[in-house]
Amino acid sequence: MSSQSDQPVRLIVGLGNPGADYAATRHNAGFWFVGRLAERYGGVFRSDAKFHGEVCRVVVDGRECWLLKPSTFMNRSGQSVSAFARYYKIDQGEMLVAHDELDMAPGVVRLKRGGGHAGHNGLRDIIKAMGGPEFWRLRIGIDHPGDARQVVNYVLGRPSKEDEEAIVRGLDDAERVLPELVAGEYQKAMNRLHGG
Repeated sequence: MSSQSDQPVRLIVGLGNPGADYAATRHNAGFWFVGRLAERYGGVFRSDAKFHGEVCRVVVDGRECWLLKPSTFMNRSGQSVSAFARYYKIDQGEMLVAHDELDMAPGVVRLKRGGGHAGHNGLRDIIKAMGGPEFWRLRIGIDHPGDARQVVNYVLGRPSKEDEEAIVRGLDDAERVLPELVAGEYQKAMNRLHGG
């Protein structure tokens, strides 16, 4: 397993829960992101039982990139991600996991590699299934309800119109750095994303 920081992103995983009931919830911000990428690059998601999810292949600046939406529910996301990564021999350093982030305001989007799961069940399961946390994360700010006891209802609820518009603006910013990500130019992508 190579640990180069300049490996191109070959797989982008969007985290969320399957089904219409969850589609518009804050917890599905990762699904929103990969959905937008598929649309932008003319890809179509298809269900694939062996990967426990929906898969889409896009080409960005001549480079192939896979998009994955696990259909396992959030707390079993690792089952889908590890099956896909094993099949296509994708290193952790070639994976980007897009997920909702309570500790950042709506509209803020940050890129980082490694780290803990901060209580996020999707990340927790992926770290366990992949045997480590060394994948890239796209942290999509959704804000915190202010009370830990409200977190579950909050993430499974719909954002206000203002918050949703802010989240979408953040996703726009993230979408614009995809060419850098598939080229393995993470510092450049971070400078553009975090400097904005």
